[in-house]
Amino acid sequence: MRVVFGLVLIVGVGLAGFAVYMAKTYIQGYQAQLAEERKARAPAIETVEVYVAKTPLKYGQRLLKKDVQLVKFPKKSLPEGVYSTEEALFPQGDSKPRTMLRAIEKFEAILEVKVTGPGEDAGITNALERGMRAFAIKVDGTSGVSGFLRPGDRVDVYWTGSIGRGNLRTEGDSKGNVTMLIEAGVKLIAVDQSTNGDDIKAQVARTVTVSARPEQVAALQQAQSTGRLSLSLVGAQDDTITSAIEIDQRELLGLASAPVAVERPQEQVCSIRTRRGAEVIVTPIPCTN
Repeated sequence: MRVVFGLVLIVGVGLAGFAVYMAKTYIQGYQAQLAEERKARAPAIETVEVYVAKTPLKYGQRLLKKDVQLVKFPKKSLPEGVYSTEEALFPQGDSKPRTMLRAIEKFEAILEVKVTGPGEDAGITNALERGMRAFAIKVDGTSGVSGFLRPGDRVDVYWTGSIGRGNLRTEGDSKGNVTMLIEAGVKLIAVDQSTNGDDIKAQVARTVTVSARPEQVAALQQAQSTGRLSLSLVGAQDDTITSAIEIDQRELLGLASAPVAVERPQEQVCSIRTRRGAEVIVTPIPCTN
């Protein structure tokens, strides 16, 4: 009896183990098939390692090796100007580091437009594009848009002055004081001595520096020496083209279309005087001249 019980127990344990083995095999096979199906459905995303900031970096801060790390980015979504090798980002190591031209946040990619060249400072020359020159314009609280200007903004430049005797217009065509648009959409690269476009504090500046072509610099200098310049801030998303604008006092007061009285020439009258005693007789005659 005990032998039979032992045999039944052994057979039962064997069947239970076989059942567990079969269940485990089935589950593993199902999981493998599910993983293969998910892998087939998932899009293949190719990644590239690029350098990003380990911590927030401020404008003017030196960029060192300890400040960056490599992170995988989708290759198709890479912004232009990234650094993927240490030789490209630090060609001369930490001995001549780059300088931040813009503030960036943690894990933000290091881009060429946001840093200077190796060993360079974040000066105004880095903000000048090829063929452009820096020109300073004197401003105050009124002409400088109440201190709301920042590097990177675009402004329209207006000139106010007198057009009269000694100018290209004739004296009869003189308009007196005139305000006209002389340059549109000029880019600011510095406010006072600051080139930091991330500074959002409003302050009344004494000078602003613009990026202009050499011929624009000559025009701005001539305008600044002969009249008063005022700036008008252009919206960040504004891509309209401003046409020529000129307003004088007559147009401002609505007198531009008023007729101008023309004095008629007086008719010439010729006569001869004849004296007869105490009496003088005036006789009209045709004028010969």
